[in-house]
Amino acid sequence: MMKNKEYYSPAEAGKLLGVCTKTIHRWDKAGKITVIRTASNDRRISISEIRRILRLENNTRPRCAVYARVSSSKQSKDGNLDRQKDRLLEAAKERDYEVTTIIAEQASGLNESRRGLKKLMKLAGKDQFDVVLVEYKDRLARFGYSYIEEGLTYRGVAVEVLEQQETKDATQEMVQDMLAIVSVFAAKLYGARAKNFQQRVKQAIKESEVMPYRNSEENNQD
Repeated sequence: MMKNKEYYSPAEAGKLLGVCTKTIHRWDKAGKITVIRTASNDRRISISEIRRILRLENNTRPRCAVYARVSSSKQSKDGNLDRQKDRLLEAAKERDYEVTTIIAEQASGLNESRRGLKKLMKLAGKDQFDVVLVEYKDRLARFGYSYIEEGLTYRGVAVEVLEQQETKDATQEMVQDMLAIVSVFAAKLYGARAKNFQQRVKQAIKESEVMPYRNSEENNQD
């Protein structure tokens, strides 16, 4: 295999995969292989994507990374993070995935620089796994999930989301994140005058962590 190269032309990728260039083009149209377009609209295939195709052809088990996240220390202390991780590991087992990476962290979904996410992206670039399992989309990011998913796809990594409907805890967490956004913008707009307002927001966040959240049936009564 060619070395010290991250992206290959269709002809080069075809040689590595044992197929002709036309087959690479056909796979691209069928969505079987992830192809990146250059500024001049030329096709390029990443080395991680080539390795992924080779593993599929050799019938090897897909390598999996599980990523679990909660926002607050209370959620972590209550065991929510461990239970989320256990559910992901069970899902990986059911799918017959080989778990190579486990990342569980306490951090806000608004924080794009959190350590766990950085580690996930770094390992993806090193071809450490083929698929990432998360419980909900917002575990990867409260906003900008599609950009993270696209970045992983370019590295030849698929993202699988177990659940589409969020739990009460996840909805409550979203409220806390919204309050945090309001606090940050108030500080930028009003500076020192926003100090009192920020304190109120922080208090509201603390109260939301212990406040029982109504279930959807109670909220949707006619």
